[in-house]
This record gives sequence, structure tokens and C-alpha cells, in this order.
Amino acid sequence: QVQLVESGGGLVQAGGSLRLSCAASGSIFSLNAMAWYRQAPGKQRELVAAITVGGSTNYTDSVKGRFTISRDNAKNTVYLQMNSLKPEDTAVYYCNARRVVGGPLYGHNFWGQGTQVTVSS
Repeated sequence: QVQLVESGGGLVQAGGSLRLSCAASGSIFSLNAMAWYRQAPGKQRELVAAITVGGSTNYTDSVKGRFTISRDNAKNTVYLQMNSLKPEDTAVYYCNARRVVGGPLYGHNFWGQGTQVTVSS
């Protein structure tokens, strides 16, 4: 199975930056599409950014130009660089892995425990 551990959250003022990390273990990292989701207080969980096994990325409109998702397959880690943070970015951020290439876990979906990001005005 896949285990995901997020880190890097914290408190930052508006306009500041944070980098989130998600370390994966228990599976073949390169076979997983990876993504970051977030859930703000009183709101539904939403997709923030995603990256394919080939390195293609996509972002929700509200973070385009400010956030960057990347992956390092040698380190089994996915990152979310967050710049120009706004109070509305405040949320718990969750790492997601989806097996999209062969193997016995094909089609399975995995989640980390989440890391809190708080942006003050």
C-alpha cells in the first residue's frame, strides 16, 4: 500500500511563501499521478494542483501563477511551492496519489493526513 506524509505547513502573512512536501512510501512512486487538495473551514475539499507521471501539471484558476507543483521520483516526493499567499488560501492541504500505471494497485487512491496552512492578513 501507499503511505503519504505531508509537511511544511504553518502560519505566514499575506504575500509570503511556503513549500509543502509529501513523502511517499510503500509503493512505486513513479507509477502514481500526484495531486494537492485543500479544504478550507466550512468549505468542500477542492483540487489545487496535479502532476502526471510524465510531469504535466494543471492548477485550479485561483492559484495559477502563484503555486507550482513538482515531483522528484528519486526521492519519492511531491512538492507544492506556494507564493504570494492570500488569506483565502488558508486550509488544510492534503496530498493525493492515484495509481495510473499497471501493477496490483492500479486505480487505487491514497491520501495523506493533511498539513495546516494559515495565511494572515
